[in-house]
Parts: sequence; C-alpha cells; structure tokens
Amino acid sequence: MTDQGVFIHSTATVHKDAVFDSGVYIGPYAYIGNKVVIHKNTHIDSNVTIEGPTEIGADCHFTSHSVIGGEPQDVTSRGEETRLVIGCRNKFREFITVNRGSVKGGGITTIGDDNYFMAYTHIGHDCIVGNQTIFANGATLGGHVEIHDHTYISAFSGIHQFCRVGKYALLGGFTVITQDVLPFCRVAGMRPPLLYGLNAIGLRRTGFSRDRIKAIKKMFTLFFFSDLNTSQAVERIKIDCPQGEDREEFLGFIDSSKRGFVKKDLEKWEKPME
Repeated sequence: MTDQGVFIHSTATVHKDAVFDSGVYIGPYAYIGNKVVIHKNTHIDSNVTIEGPTEIGADCHFTSHSVIGGEPQDVTSRGEETRLVIGCRNKFREFITVNRGSVKGGGITTIGDDNYFMAYTHIGHDCIVGNQTIFANGATLGGHVEIHDHTYISAFSGIHQFCRVGKYALLGGFTVITQDVLPFCRVAGMRPPLLYGLNAIGLRRTGFSRDRIKAIKKMFTLFFFSDLNTSQAVERIKIDCPQGEDREEFLGFIDSSKRGFVKKDLEKWEKPME
C-alpha cells in the first residue's frame, strides 16, 4: 500500500495513529505500534518491531528482526509512558534491541546521527549514544550508559550501567567496562580492563593532524604514565598543555566522572600470584 510516497507492505501491521513522512518503507510482517513517528526515507525491513512512543529521524535503516522502542528492562518499570528518540542516517542490523527510557532515569533513551549498530547490539534504557559511533556484533549497554561521539565498541563488549565512554575511544573485543573510559583511549580486556594507550590510529583516520595528536599524547603522558595522582596530573595538564577543545574535553570528562575511570595500563599491571 502506498500513501503520499509511503510504502506499507500488505502483511505489515501498522497502528492507525503512527505517523510517516514521505519516502518511508515498511516491509513484510513489520509491526509499527502506537505513537511511532518515522521521518523521511527511513527503511524498515521485514519482521522489524517498533513500539512507541518512538521518534525516528530521516534516512535510517532497520534490518530484519530488530525490536526498537521496547519497554525498559527494569524490574521497577510499571508500563509508564517513556520515549525513544533516534536521529538521522543510522544503520541498525539484524536482531538489535533498543529500549525506551525509564521514569526514574529521566524517561528517554537517545541516539544521535550517523551511527552503525551491527547485529545483536543492545541499547538499554536511558542510554545516550552520540554521533558517528560504531557498535560491533553483540555490543551491549546496560541502563543509563553514555557513549560519546566517534567511539568504537568492539564485538561482545559489555558496559555496566551508569558508565560513560568518551569521544574517540576504542574498546577492544570482549571488553567489560565497569568504570568510565576517558576520551581518546584504547581499552581492552576484562576484570580488569587495561589501558592500551592513545587511540592514535583512530584519531588519524578521523582526520586529526600530527600536531593535534602530539598535544593529546602529551596529556596522556602526564595523566597516565607519570607518578602524579589524578589531581596533580590535572593541574600539570592545565599548566603544560595549551588550551583547546581536546584539552577541555579530556579535563571536563575527568571532572564529571562519578564512577572513576579505567587507568590501569598494561605495563604496570601485575598478574595475581598463582
């Protein structure tokens, strides 16, 4: 069935109050619930479920068997009306789950623009995902997690509720995160996850200049690889490193951390005695 440029397959189930912009495609056996708003040219493949209240931006693509906008997986949830808001140009692959927010968490889960979510990704309730992130297969966010822009979450990594991952960070495969990950870091492993230094390759691929990477590396050396404690390292960075968006991003993230952050590096880690 088509209506003003919208295609809805005859086998799809669509609530009468769902709202579609032009160019939206709803595939076979999809389910679109009440209070769902889908903007221009978004493509919903077969067997996708989207429950509301959910708003989806333009030019997104949802692949088969994803469940988007489901109730929060929170034992205290009582079916209250909460929301999921998704930006533009996001790609959701097979069997992804994205939950709406919870009342106690502010009532909204938010995903920005230009993100790529590979198969079996899970985004828990009240999460905030920024822009231009990549989630590899099976990456999992607990509730209330924040993922900042340009972050790469590798396959089968799990992030504990209320943790944050800063801009341009990279998490290796099968990583378990129970504290914040500072911007620009490479972190991998579990219990404990270990710091593998600066995500220099990722920064170069994103277009960072050599001088800009060099300035970030200087901050890293002071913060992670000196004998200074956190407060001392922060003061040294303020003195020795020039002002700029990268320095302010790094220091602002440290200042706002509530769970502490991954700081143990591979060289300093001592394995427990057998």
